[in-house]
Amino acid sequence: MDSFTLLAHGFAVAMQPLNLLYALIGVTLGTAVGVLPGIGPALTVALLLPVTYKLDPAGSLIMFAGIYYGGMYGGSTTSILLNTPGESSSIVTALEGNKMARAGRGGPALATAAIGSFVAGLIATMALALIAPTIVKFALSFGPAEYFALMVLAFMTVSAAFGDSTLRGLTALFLGLALGLIGIDLQTGQARLAFGIPDLLDGVEVTTLAVALFAVGESLSVAAAHRYGEEKIEAIKGSVWMNREDWSRSWKPWLRGTFIGFPIGAMPAGGAEIGTFLSYSVEKQLSKKPEEFGKGAIEGVAGPEAANNASAAGTLVPLLTLGLPTSATAAIMLAGFQQFGLQPGPLLFANNPQIVWGLIASLLVANFMLLVLNLPLVGLWVRLLSIPRHWLYAGILVFATLGTIGANPSTFELGMLLAFGVLGYILRRFGYPIAPVVVGLILGPMAEQQLRRALAISQGDPTVLVHSPIAVILLILAVCAVVVPLIMRARGKGKVLSSLAASED
Repeated sequence: MDSFTLLAHGFAVAMQPLNLLYALIGVTLGTAVGVLPGIGPALTVALLLPVTYKLDPAGSLIMFAGIYYGGMYGGSTTSILLNTPGESSSIVTALEGNKMARAGRGGPALATAAIGSFVAGLIATMALALIAPTIVKFALSFGPAEYFALMVLAFMTVSAAFGDSTLRGLTALFLGLALGLIGIDLQTGQARLAFGIPDLLDGVEVTTLAVALFAVGESLSVAAAHRYGEEKIEAIKGSVWMNREDWSRSWKPWLRGTFIGFPIGAMPAGGAEIGTFLSYSVEKQLSKKPEEFGKGAIEGVAGPEAANNASAAGTLVPLLTLGLPTSATAAIMLAGFQQFGLQPGPLLFANNPQIVWGLIASLLVANFMLLVLNLPLVGLWVRLLSIPRHWLYAGILVFATLGTIGANPSTFELGMLLAFGVLGYILRRFGYPIAPVVVGLILGPMAEQQLRRALAISQGDPTVLVHSPIAVILLILAVCAVVVPLIMRARGKGKVLSSLAASED
């Protein structure tokens, strides 16, 4: 069957009343958390993991994807009206969007962000549906050595992509790999690192770790930092809609942003931030009115917001087809799949096509929902900014605790939640990324299994790992994923030092 036939079957799943409800809940929650600074889709999906433990897998995953898309939409609201990006990928939007709001053009800024996100999401989701089957056919030829090389690539890209330091990313990854060793070894039946505690024989629960690191750790970090203070919200003046000139200046940036953001989101170590900055730079160079940039150019909102949402669909390409997470939210979604006994990758398309194609089709439905929700309800989203920060994070802690107890009613599990929450705070305090820990816990046992299979087939010959050209290419890409960011950072520091020296002279 071709992609369009499979997508039609996916719509049959996505358009079921219960799944439509899940999608609506997801996009609404996602928009809300995108609006609230400091609370992103990764934290929200982590909070919902234990709550959705016994729900329908398709509906839960549709809701998670809706939260991801909604978070990308909602981040633009605070960037434009508050000059405080709700998401790191919305930083660029604040450059021009807040200037437009201060000039009384906050309405058109929000409109071009919403419509640009809709256009980009629509095109990028269709691209996902067309590209995914091709990648799956290629990946179905993988053996144990290729799969192990793919896992190594995932480890290296995650370590390099998250955080400001590759060394810190690798440290966080190895912490996750160590946690993944806890429990019964499936091949020998021996207990590892359980220290005689029966509750550890089944290993560390991914949901407990994700909720603790993202929700509890973030709450403790905010409480310790005393992030309070009044923030001025720019009022929306005049019409929310765009005039003819705004449309003519926005449609090309929407398309360019889409075609910039989608491939960068799909690349390992890509990320939405890179696409938004690149889109902003391109629009500034191609604009007929470059003098307006820095003063409120609508192209500087339209392009980056389109790139932002296109990258979200792009992120799902490696996640669904190869099981590679390239963002923090994708890492938590990977935990969500595993919670239901599903492993993203080529076999997911073969064994559970109704779930994966229902998920892809639901993204198109979610895009229409978001367009309807964002502009008419902008006043409601702005009111969310008035929620006191201490109430918000206290509620998150209560929700995290109740969700964990509901999924696994055990005092030991509650103690693990607290311990990992403190670990999450410590990691944040010293600048270590969180996502590699979760990825290490999820993918570590799988990488070990594939490595042992490859060595068993070759009777212990380690060169089997480099016999396949595909495995060699993947391992070379893994090395590049670590080395290239180091070189780029070194060059960046060198330029800064030279510019400082020149200014002192």
